[in-house]
Amino acid sequence: MSEPTLKIGLAGFGNVGAGVFKNLEKNRHLLRERTGCVLEIKRIAVRDPSRERSFPLPPGLVTTELSDLVDDPEISIIVELIGGTDRAFDLVKASLESGKAVVTGNKALLAERGHELFAIAEANGRPIHYEAAVAGGIPIIKAVQESLIGNHIQSVVGIINGTCNYILTRMSEAGLSYSDALGEAQQLGYAEADPALDVNGWDAAHKAIILASLSYGRWVPCEKIHVEGIESVRTEDITFAAKLGYAIKLLGVIQLHDESGSIEVRVQPSLIPANHILASVKGVYNAIMVRGDIVGNTLFYGSGAGQDPTSSSVIADIADAAMWTQPTRGAGLATHSLYGETLPISESVSKYYLRVEAEDRPGVLARIATVLGEFGIGILSVIQPEDHDEKYAAIVLMLHYAPYGIVSDALAAISNLDCVRSRPVLLRVEDLK
Repeated sequence: MSEPTLKIGLAGFGNVGAGVFKNLEKNRHLLRERTGCVLEIKRIAVRDPSRERSFPLPPGLVTTELSDLVDDPEISIIVELIGGTDRAFDLVKASLESGKAVVTGNKALLAERGHELFAIAEANGRPIHYEAAVAGGIPIIKAVQESLIGNHIQSVVGIINGTCNYILTRMSEAGLSYSDALGEAQQLGYAEADPALDVNGWDAAHKAIILASLSYGRWVPCEKIHVEGIESVRTEDITFAAKLGYAIKLLGVIQLHDESGSIEVRVQPSLIPANHILASVKGVYNAIMVRGDIVGNTLFYGSGAGQDPTSSSVIADIADAAMWTQPTRGAGLATHSLYGETLPISESVSKYYLRVEAEDRPGVLARIATVLGEFGIGILSVIQPEDHDEKYAAIVLMLHYAPYGIVSDALAAISNLDCVRSRPVLLRVEDLK
């Protein structure tokens, strides 16, 4: 008896789309053995078939209309890899309503409109699979959804943007300036010509929202999370951090506060202990540490982007959709009331690294310390390097645990001191316990 053939509609044939087609063909026999069916791409929708591509479009399969995928009764799975939120939303919505399963790697779409799409999926009894939306080839979605299903997730902390991690690695290891490290990342194809979404933290934030939804059963609105990028980090911050025993990484932090049930979601450049395993994650690699109340700490590490790693996740989702015969479980996120609301960033507590460029004269440090004291913020240690210009010097203070809102108010007051040259740099210090 021959295996049934499952036909797929592929929307988008960029780097990842081409990888999906190439690797489906490469491993078609393996996938047939493991899924019990033949996986066949029947139609590929692209905006511009004439555009030059590194992998040629297969003849006879191409259309410029997304509706050709949705309207074809033989196609049972739609793979959305076109990016953006508007056309992608319309495609996924129409696909679910027409009875098709959906596979997507679109993190922005899920972060911004996932609450709508999963409601549509549930109403139509069809699944949305989205492993490729977070951390490329790392199977973090399935791990949280399936392997850790019996755990209350206490925290998820991770390096989930390879571009920022590459830039910070090169600044640390090669002493490059931020602009030089960014330029190098662009030359190597790790950063886009317009790198804003990566370096301003929002690429990581979209992924953090998805991980938070998986962990705590509710979609966190974009406006409810605190997001900072790495644009203000300079080589001297990395040097000072190293002297203090820390490395600087852009972290996505999702954490449950047991006392209040609040959920903290934020993305920020942070100091982490130099001997912590996340500090050893270099270059474009990603790593995510998940703590469950039963399992304890687990760590997931691997390629966070790239054609083959990301297409591996897409193909895994296609295989899941192929084996989806009866929708006996919820299509994605199950809403429940076990956890509280999103913790305001002003109530988030940590230690801090503070660098102030101030006039080099007696009494300046005392004035800064007085301001911190007025806000009830303790000082753990102070570094003031001897090599500086004649008028201004950098003062680095490690601050005790304090709520972010109070520290921000203190920072504003310090910025207004006449002895301070520019707005101080504030970075959080993560204990990662």
